[in-house]
Amino acid sequence: MKISGFSFIKNAIKYDYPVVESILSILPLVDEYVIAVGNSEDDTRALITGINSDKIKIIDTVWDDTIREGGHILAVETQKAFAAISPDADWAFYLQGDECIHEKDHDSIRKAMELYLPDKKVEGLLFDYQHFYGNYKYVGSGKRWYRNEIRIIRNDQNIISWKDAQGFRFNDGRKLNVKKIKATIYHYGWVKPPIISNQKAMYFHTLHDKNFEPTEAQLQRDFDYHNIDRLSLFSGSHPAPMKERISRVNWDFEFDHFKKSYKNMKFKHKISHFIEDITGYRIGEYKNYKVI
Repeated sequence: MKISGFSFIKNAIKYDYPVVESILSILPLVDEYVIAVGNSEDDTRALITGINSDKIKIIDTVWDDTIREGGHILAVETQKAFAAISPDADWAFYLQGDECIHEKDHDSIRKAMELYLPDKKVEGLLFDYQHFYGNYKYVGSGKRWYRNEIRIIRNDQNIISWKDAQGFRFNDGRKLNVKKIKATIYHYGWVKPPIISNQKAMYFHTLHDKNFEPTEAQLQRDFDYHNIDRLSLFSGSHPAPMKERISRVNWDFEFDHFKKSYKNMKFKHKISHFIEDITGYRIGEYKNYKVI
């Protein structure tokens, strides 16, 4: 069984992406790791080449800003990396530059790939998610946070990165048939110094709205982490590659996770959250996959 990892990155230093930690977290599981490094305004490429591994294969890319609306450029860059993996790979393992896996899940991930490899009906593997927010002790628990997504797919080039690269589908729009596995993606996209979180948010706004250009005043604001509906305390451990980064946190953020801020919700949202809290069922949950 051959496994290829793949991803894309641009301006990792400018926007404080834990891309090195992300790569280190997946390297023990893959035979190669292909990363599309975009035309950055910082030393992102040197950051990647500084990782001491002959598994890493860099492809240099130039982002086409004319297709940024709706976040489509992120899917295009993902597809470039996927297209560059070895043709003889059985599985392709995708991590974005702010996502890590925990070493405690390595065995279960590998066993799942071995188990489902002969079963061609299984086109992808579905992971749980922990979305960290504000700092490393809070995780998102509201409806805005997706709970599952595909991160391992067959090496089938008819599979494409979907919309803004959150997940995958076939190129005719069909959802992938997937098995849910006992493993978690640790997503750190919203744990950064407040001014960098704001600048990243402004940048992502430009990726979804071609007419938006932030002013200098907007770029110099701190991100308001308190403008969130629901967070929960994280009680587990973080992936080992993240420990040094976590030790460098130099900003404060506290949240009353017991209150969960129902007061600003519409009544229908209060009801749906109440049902989810009691039953675990999320009304109207977006699922870009079919669990079989």
